Amino acid sequence: MTRARKMIWATALALASFPGCARQPVERIEWTAMGTVAAVQTRGAEAEARSKAVAAAKSAFADVARLLDAHDPDSELSRLAPLPDAELPGRCSPRMRPCYAAALELKRRSGGAFNPRWRGAGTLDFGAIAKGFAVDLAAAAAAGAGAGDALVDLGGNLKSVRGEWRVGVAGSDAVLVLTNGMACATSAEYFRGKHIRDGRTGLAVSNGVASVTVVHPTSALLADGLSTALFVLGREEGERLLRECCPEAKAIWLEETSQANGKEH
Repeated sequence: MTRARKMIWATALALASFPGCARQPVERIEWTAMGTVAAVQTRGAEAEARSKAVAAAKSAFADVARLLDAHDPDSELSRLAPLPDAELPGRCSPRMRPCYAAALELKRRSGGAFNPRWRGAGTLDFGAIAKGFAVDLAAAAAAGAGAGDALVDLGGNLKSVRGEWRVGVAGSDAVLVLTNGMACATSAEYFRGKHIRDGRTGLAVSNGVASVTVVHPTSALLADGLSTALFVLGREEGERLLRECCPEAKAIWLEETSQANGKEH
């Protein structure tokens, strides 16, 4: 599992968005949220709509940060941590329930490789999935605020609210195209060294994988969690998990010995 933060600085994003073939200028507004750089990019939006979209995204990120902070002993996540897994979805706040449910299901499907309890019994850490969940909430909120063509970004967890957005995968020549509702996320050790943990052992992962980028047609939540699970499992087991539990998603793998060549499943 990752620690609470996968990426810290905007310059360290495994995925960097760029306007590509867009003819209209792109406006990008950045701020800090959940220990990383957050941003909303809009294309052709009026100032009022852009301001409302950013405010809506900020509110969504703040909600997730407040409720799912593993380092705050008073957060909902910390208060629920002693409970058994089976009780968590029914005891958490309704707004956060999809994140709890997805994390526990991914733990089950991955055989514990993805494990929100990797720190030990009685603990919970959603650092490997909460940012993707926050992006889903923020994208929905931005759409409701009339953002129009927009891309939500939280530490490299990206989702297209509307429109076509091209993103490059660090370490490779791959260029992804995200359209309406599509999302992607990357788990990587380019910048922070060996920080991703195997949820089964709590030990740092060392399996030859440099990064995994997952593209999902609708869910930043699943892209985020899957990218970590696949990284921990490695190429062979990871591809099997992807086929079995999320065949609609795609993965791009970079190996430590060949980061220059992106490999897509």
